[in-house]
Amino acid sequence: MSAPDTVSVGAQGTDAPLLEVRNLVVRYGRNGPAAVDDVSFAIARGETLGLVGESGSGKTTIGRAILGLQPVSDGQILFEGREITRASVAERRALQGDLRAVFQDPFSSLNPRRVIGDALTEPLRVAGVAREERERRANEVLASVGLPAGSYDRYPRQFSGGQRQRIAIARALVTDPRLVVCDEAVSALDLSTQAQVLNLLAELRAGADLGYLFIAHDMAVVEFLAQRVVVLHRGKVMEQGATVDVIRSPQSEYTRVLMAASPVPDPDEQARRREVWQRLRAQAKAAAG
Repeated sequence: MSAPDTVSVGAQGTDAPLLEVRNLVVRYGRNGPAAVDDVSFAIARGETLGLVGESGSGKTTIGRAILGLQPVSDGQILFEGREITRASVAERRALQGDLRAVFQDPFSSLNPRRVIGDALTEPLRVAGVAREERERRANEVLASVGLPAGSYDRYPRQFSGGQRQRIAIARALVTDPRLVVCDEAVSALDLSTQAQVLNLLAELRAGADLGYLFIAHDMAVVEFLAQRVVVLHRGKVMEQGATVDVIRSPQSEYTRVLMAASPVPDPDEQARRREVWQRLRAQAKAAAG
């Protein structure tokens, strides 16, 4: 199935995209198969784009390529109109305030021997921000994500999983970024905490000209947060478009499989979805020979 044409600008503006990915190809090994194969999409300022697919679909590889953590085999990545596909270490350092990330497991990225304030102020220290201003900004952003006063001087082990994810979000926001890459940022959380974090992300986006690349495997999560969605399968784009359109009228059989696999609280509806998912998977395997 062929992917649709690239959306050159996002749904919320007519100016140049905040981020544009053009015909991206990523291979592991010089002659290995493409983990990401000719993927194109764009994100407008203030927009959330959902990048959704099963494990192994290439979505995390795309996020890592955008962040400069994975070499690109072919194609282009542009940030605010400037190509960053193969940016140098110095160029990436200059970008670190504008392009941030929130990963799935915040605990592993926090030094257990250092207080939370140290983790938040480190990028500001590297940027040359004065100490008093670093502390002020860190406490301000901790409050903005709903953490209690005094969090600055506490250690990671003193917080719950949901609170640590809020800390990860605060760390991403402390530099006042333009784009945040959220890689399975809520998948490890229980449903109530997941809902709180999703609401927080939506509120923070509404209060700033902030864009998200929201990487997930759950269509229901993407439906809540993203204005547009790109569906990936085995490194290729199956379809992309406004989230409401893709959800209501999916053009790809693979998108239907993902939607059928999304959990819902109603047990009867969940059972129906499971039956649909099993039937679609069986049809897909039969078609593949």
